[in-house]
Amino acid sequence: MSQPRVIPVRAAAGGVAGPYAPTSDPAALLARYDRPGPRYTSYPPANLWRDDVGGDDLATALRRVGARGTPVALYAHLPFCMAKCLYCGCNATVTRHARVVDEYLDDLERELDLVTAALGARVPAVQLHWGGGTPNFLDEAQLARAAALFRDRFAIAADAEWSIECDPRLVTPAQMAAVRAAGFGRVSYGVQDLDADVQAAIGRPQAEALVRRAVETARAAGIGALNLDLMYGLPRQTRRSFAATLEAAIALRPERLAVFGYAHVPWLKPHQRRIDEGALPDGPARFALWRRAVDRLEDAGYRWIGLDHFALADDPLAVAAADGTLHRNFMGYTTMPAEELIGVGCSAISDVDRLYAQGEPRLGAWRTAVRGGRLPVVRGWRLTAAESARRTAIMRLMCDLALPLDALGDDVATVRARLAPLADDGLVTVDASRITVTPLGRWFLRNVCMALDALLPARGEAPAFSRTV
Repeated sequence: MSQPRVIPVRAAAGGVAGPYAPTSDPAALLARYDRPGPRYTSYPPANLWRDDVGGDDLATALRRVGARGTPVALYAHLPFCMAKCLYCGCNATVTRHARVVDEYLDDLERELDLVTAALGARVPAVQLHWGGGTPNFLDEAQLARAAALFRDRFAIAADAEWSIECDPRLVTPAQMAAVRAAGFGRVSYGVQDLDADVQAAIGRPQAEALVRRAVETARAAGIGALNLDLMYGLPRQTRRSFAATLEAAIALRPERLAVFGYAHVPWLKPHQRRIDEGALPDGPARFALWRRAVDRLEDAGYRWIGLDHFALADDPLAVAAADGTLHRNFMGYTTMPAEELIGVGCSAISDVDRLYAQGEPRLGAWRTAVRGGRLPVVRGWRLTAAESARRTAIMRLMCDLALPLDALGDDVATVRARLAPLADDGLVTVDASRITVTPLGRWFLRNVCMALDALLPARGEAPAFSRTV
């Protein structure tokens, strides 16, 4: 197969110069590779997990973690939102009542007590992240109370990274002061797109001036690290409108940006059926939006990290990418200074002692379980030694864009055969000792990792995943 035509541009991340993107007409590559596939925030992907993993399995894994006394990372899922955005793929609950949040924190405290009882020790924690939903839906008193729940039960390191996802539309000076007082040093704002027409199509109105004030408010409160989340592939997006969103985001100079491809999965998220599929950009148009984001953000001084993150050169994420310590999990790319991740709250996922365990996603059922004294696990996966090694290989490729062949154990010949078509298309090079993702292959990183996946039901088939490009 002949090599695809490419255009030379600036050096890629890590200083690798060379061809970086397809020509303005990448239709042939997109036709082959833009298909459903995992995002590899876990391996195996969560939608392959089984329901024969339960709370007792998680308790056993936590006991082993507690006995070792090694540091952990913590995740709390706070599901409440003031409204349902049509693009949302998260487990969210719409409410207007503070009482519902107070009751949730009561039950979160119960779940944390179950977790710490299983750990059997006050283990050190080096990272805490709150996601949702909308964590800053909580008022100032609720924010302080929720933070104390973790401080009382874990030995939080003095230099631990505290990060929280926030909706700019809810931000006030008092709230950001409370966020900083609780211990958070990093705030991630969900922006998605700043074009009014796109916002109307996704049910999330927020003016550019509002987002700018939210950034200024966080800075004034002493938040030293800001993330902005953007999204491409949304209905009514055009190259011109998305270029304007990028310019506005760059002007705010956040330390990090994440630029996610919209995952249109109405069979999993029924509220997405309200999105006009005819207004979604097709494959080449979607790719053009993504390419514009990468080119413009790199021009503005951001390093392209892994799949879809960007960071200023001195940001810890960029440093981790450069020195080979970047990590990937359910929170995306992270510095992740701990091997074990404990998740609490409805739908939260724990990754401990080679066990994935997902909490009950239904708020009422989650509440019933924790009030009944049960860890609310509904499904998961116990990794074998071989699966754990393959997970490490895929995650290293997602982070480092290269992998020693000996990381594949006895499966080198099979993976070589699966990678051969991608090598013919110029997406990877495979020599006697190493797989390397080419600058062109970065655009199809998920497809490269799928060649390493030993658990997809069949080559060429993928259950209920979002598209890969």
